[in-house]
Amino acid sequence: MNVLWGILIVVAAVAVAVGVMLLIRRGAPEGGYFSDSDRASGVFGVLATGFAIFAGFVIFLAFTSYDQSRSGAEREALTLIQQYQTAQFLPVNVRNRLSGELVCYGRYVVKQEWPLMKRGQAGGTFNPWGFSLFKTLKLAAPTTAAETSAYDKWLGQTSDREEARRDRIHGASGIIPTSLWVVLLTLAGVLFAYTLFYADSAERARSQAMLVGSATVALAVTLLAIHALDNPYRPGLGSIQPTAMQRSLRMIDEVRAALHDSAPVPCDAAGVAR
Repeated sequence: MNVLWGILIVVAAVAVAVGVMLLIRRGAPEGGYFSDSDRASGVFGVLATGFAIFAGFVIFLAFTSYDQSRSGAEREALTLIQQYQTAQFLPVNVRNRLSGELVCYGRYVVKQEWPLMKRGQAGGTFNPWGFSLFKTLKLAAPTTAAETSAYDKWLGQTSDREEARRDRIHGASGIIPTSLWVVLLTLAGVLFAYTLFYADSAERARSQAMLVGSATVALAVTLLAIHALDNPYRPGLGSIQPTAMQRSLRMIDEVRAALHDSAPVPCDAAGVAR
């Protein structure tokens, strides 16, 4: 969620709420619409507590997905480096080709998949270099003990990378069902409407504005926080960036330079096949 947009939304919501309260206050009876303010406050407390508990549950669900996506992105990037190291012990006929395709895999994640995740469109996509790595590995025919061990290790790391990728894209399209959003917005609307019944023509205008304004801020900020966690890749404060994969690609470039690996990479800087 963009911070500026978030502030503007909260300010606009408060302005509307205060305006509505002051408008209703003009025709409100002295003491408000409730003849028994203690009983009304008790009902308000039940409503507010219900909203807080439900919102807390949704925030926990959204944050769990956020953390899973972040951890998945980091594990995928780490596994990419580990697979590059493993590739150096595989048969010579596939070693350089696998190394180059791993670089292309990482570039595709950063330049192709991440923009899709920001738009919430990565749920049904796949990384084509994952299939290229599979086809290349089928050409390997390990003969030595080291090559056989590296071959088995590669298969295990491939499974780890695919699981990490699944966790990464899990939160790209949002995980909070529409039904939960309907309940949240309904409860928020009920609380706001209930607050308006505290309009009192005998009360100072600034006190009435503070009453409804503070409640509106609490509701708006809570809903904005849930919205931000629902898709952790949307641009804005706290969004997950491809930092881990970019770091892994830089490390692989450094290792390639140290190993004097000059084999051509079969893709451009955006991960598109040459």
